[in-house]
Amino acid sequence: MDRVRLTYSDNIAHVTLTRGDKMNAVDPDLIVQLIAAGEEVAASDARAVVLSGEGRAFCAGLDVQSFAAMAGTDPEAMIMPRTHGEANRWQEVALIWRKVPVPVIAALHGVCFGAGLQIAAGADIRIAAPDTRLAIMEMKWGLVPDMGGMVLLPHLLRSDVLRQLTYTAQEIDGSQALDWGLVTSLAEDPLAEARALAMTIAGKSPSAVRAAKRLIAVAEGPASSAEVLHEESREQAALVGRPDQMEVIAAQMAGRAPVFK
Repeated sequence: MDRVRLTYSDNIAHVTLTRGDKMNAVDPDLIVQLIAAGEEVAASDARAVVLSGEGRAFCAGLDVQSFAAMAGTDPEAMIMPRTHGEANRWQEVALIWRKVPVPVIAALHGVCFGAGLQIAAGADIRIAAPDTRLAIMEMKWGLVPDMGGMVLLPHLLRSDVLRQLTYTAQEIDGSQALDWGLVTSLAEDPLAEARALAMTIAGKSPSAVRAAKRLIAVAEGPASSAEVLHEESREQAALVGRPDQMEVIAAQMAGRAPVFK
């Protein structure tokens, strides 16, 4: 893959956009490669994922020149087919990170516009440099967010804020994004902070972390309170007394770090 690099270390998957000379602008090849990376990570035994971009930016959005070459194609034929369950491939590139069964931490710097912001919204956690510029950029081009943003962003932003950012394509900095809930935290070195957080998560019970991500997804969805309570109990019953939980208890009693198989 020439647009995405996937490496593993210390039980952490590192997914890096490597089109730094283009500010990691999204073209069709990057979409294919990023989905493939997400699918590989989902099938791996990684305990956390760090998603980042090389060079001056996390992602500047769509590569306009690349997609201009597709101007003669039928928009409906390109966009409407569902290639990944409920989604098309343009949407799957963001939604895949919610399907990865372990926490995904996005490290944002430079700019995070349009498609890049929707990809970042798919992560569980977003850590941004204070001077990062973020925007729901599609209105600049007379378009609407169509890469999973309207599934993901309403869980992060108040309705009025989402509407303002969508209607105007307004750019905001990391501090404003933090105030509005678009990013989780700020750091001068967001990649280092993301890696440190991933290490912390990777040191927790792998089965409990995966269960927690599943449970949060149920709680955030359309499930009734009865269904959420049932899932709480079901996930907990599957953890109690199992090897990972017993190792956590043994490590706590011995004052050492747990070692999971």
